[in-house]
Amino acid sequence: MISPDHAALMARYNRWQNESLYAAADTLDDAARLADRGAFFGSIHETLSHILWADRIWLSRFDACEKPGCKGDETLTLWPEWAGLKADRLEMDNVIEEWATGFDAAALASDLSWYSGAAGRDMSKPVWLLVTHIFNHQTHHRGQVHAMLTAAGARPDDTDLFLMG
Repeated sequence: MISPDHAALMARYNRWQNESLYAAADTLDDAARLADRGAFFGSIHETLSHILWADRIWLSRFDACEKPGCKGDETLTLWPEWAGLKADRLEMDNVIEEWATGFDAAALASDLSWYSGAAGRDMSKPVWLLVTHIFNHQTHHRGQVHAMLTAAGARPDDTDLFLMG
């Protein structure tokens, strides 16, 4: 099981990495951010949109925000413009930090129940496992974005957790 301090640390890491990726993506134009680069969600913009969409789905299950109004493969309907995606990412990082710093050991040890559209059934899992999943999911897709940005000539910062200030 993870500790409350670990959840808070991962929320800080999430913000730090998002700031790096979005700053690097800002050096590209819209066409470069929307270009299909062969990743699971195609482009830099769409992959970043997916991360934000998934964060909203998960945090809505914890009653920390509203559920997004589209499916995971329709995220460009929510964030067709770069400026809107950036603004909503910043807002979501604030929500994530508040949410992650609100855990105590008992809350992390409890279970969360929800209906999973992906699994097509009701689910119930330990909160600590779901918190771990949320941060792992972000890291997985941010790695894809990092690779796409690097291939496009942008320069995101290092990703090593021990380098975080």
